[in-house]
Amino acid sequence: MRIFVTGASGWIGSAVVQELIEHDHKVIGLARSDASAISLAANGAEVQRGDLDDLDTLQAVAAESDGVIHLAFKHDIAFSGGFQDAADADRRAVESIGRALEGSGRPFAIASGTLGLAIGGKPATELDGHALDTSVPALGNGPRTRWATSEFVISLAQQGVRSSVVRLPPTNHGDGDHGFIASLIGIARDKGVSGYIGDGSSHWPAVHRLDSARLFRLAVEKAPAGSTLHAVADEGITIREIAEIVGRHLDIPVVSIPSELAESHFTWMAGFLAADSPASSALTRALLDWEPTNLGLIEDLEQGHYFVK
Repeated sequence: MRIFVTGASGWIGSAVVQELIEHDHKVIGLARSDASAISLAANGAEVQRGDLDDLDTLQAVAAESDGVIHLAFKHDIAFSGGFQDAADADRRAVESIGRALEGSGRPFAIASGTLGLAIGGKPATELDGHALDTSVPALGNGPRTRWATSEFVISLAQQGVRSSVVRLPPTNHGDGDHGFIASLIGIARDKGVSGYIGDGSSHWPAVHRLDSARLFRLAVEKAPAGSTLHAVADEGITIREIAEIVGRHLDIPVVSIPSELAESHFTWMAGFLAADSPASSALTRALLDWEPTNLGLIEDLEQGHYFVK
């Protein structure tokens, strides 16, 4: 298959490109910079210059492809206070790709997330989160827009698109990760203590990025139209357990941070760390015969690469 991948040079996207090529697919990767284009070409992908605002390009390339994996998102804008603008741009891009694929029966897989779907400590499943008022609590306007975009993609199954949504846990770990776990370690270094909020019982789901990349490949190869998939290996590791490993590797105290001080200590990460967000992937495993085979988060942390400056 000839697969168009947005976000192809990113942390997860680069692993997806490698996974696809290793399984005899051809990849057209969207590159918004010279550095991204060079990286994609070096990995064996065809380069398509452009970004999420180039709607005509997205639609044209999607129309010429056998399927699309959409991973790009304007994270730089989102995390600098413009989440709504980033979510709106994402929706426009998805709609453009969707129009190109309508009636074709071709696959269209996008990335979404599991964070915030669990209620009452019960792991969120692939069946949860499809009713906004009851299953997705306390979303702001930007996250609500992203949720609506995921539901829109699922609805494309009714328009002749073999659509699927791959929900990712907040941590797709591995050597080179600069996401949530790396940020948490950075805060611990800066503060001189490895902290957790309250009793540290909130659960943090995770997956190795190579395992999530394999699920994206399986999604475009054989996921039924309208599928919701969970790329979850570890259903939920307590934040306290993570903090204890960080403290041991950095040789600093492990301490509880009262909830009223969490925002000043953890800054933008406080809300994520406080949310109890276990998630299951049992239905996905049964549907696509997907099984994580790489290191779990605890084992990966113990490798030590997260603690090398």
